[in-house]
Amino acid sequence: MYKIIVDSCGEFTKAMEADTEHFAHVALTLQVGSWEQPDDETFDQKIFLKKMKESKEPPHSACPSPAAYLAAIEDNDADHVYIITLSSKLSGSYNAAVLAKSLYEEDHEDEDDIKRVHVFDSKSASIGQTLIAQIVDQAEKAGRSFDEVIKTADEFIKGEHTFFVLESLETLRKAGRLGSLKAMLASTLNIKPVMGSTPEGSIQQLGQARGMIKALDKMIECMKDVTMNPGERVVAISHCAAPDTASSLKEKVKRTGLFKDVFVLDTIGVSSMYAGPGGIIMAV
Repeated sequence: MYKIIVDSCGEFTKAMEADTEHFAHVALTLQVGSWEQPDDETFDQKIFLKKMKESKEPPHSACPSPAAYLAAIEDNDADHVYIITLSSKLSGSYNAAVLAKSLYEEDHEDEDDIKRVHVFDSKSASIGQTLIAQIVDQAEKAGRSFDEVIKTADEFIKGEHTFFVLESLETLRKAGRLGSLKAMLASTLNIKPVMGSTPEGSIQQLGQARGMIKALDKMIECMKDVTMNPGERVVAISHCAAPDTASSLKEKVKRTGLFKDVFVLDTIGVSSMYAGPGGIIMAV
């Protein structure tokens, strides 16, 4: 018996949502000014995006507490528990999960049937975490040992790459990460930065293009350049209120004929905050 716990930055497919025996979320908290909302099943993307647009302050997120992770570890009958957090370079979620693991092991050190718990730093976010969860699930279903599952997932994480293109730079401007003049010029000239993950899980700019169509093409080229053995990799796409753009990107990826499969999901709370309206995230 195993359980895969993902912080709420990572989206679930419909199959993962239905498989409550093996998958669970631990919620971060979303904050816009004085308004707070747990990033759980009560999240309403339209309301959240509206509050983001109306607020002069940048949105924030608060990572799950160690107590929340500890409860998730203990609240199941699993022998093996795997926790997948968004990049430790972007959030305290990983550190909270590691502390929860230590607390659990201390509380149960004298027991013979203690669960085996492992925390993965995804070095990614959003559907990058989704892909890691699927790899863990597949390895467990294949009958691999706990240590073999960890090795398989770690190898996948080393080869994983995450990319994103933002429709609007307004959230970055509000957060002080982009000057008002630069944001205005980018908006006026319709410049879309193409961003990607570093091996350590930070964010870097890979390039830029005029307009979303060219930016998506650039993002695909970046993905092709860094992906080893693409025929063995699945491409995951998430979008924030941009289904047509995501569908177009999916078809472009399929037309390359390089990748094993490709699927699309809607962003949930934290990913919606990062991407903003029209934002696209892609991982492989």
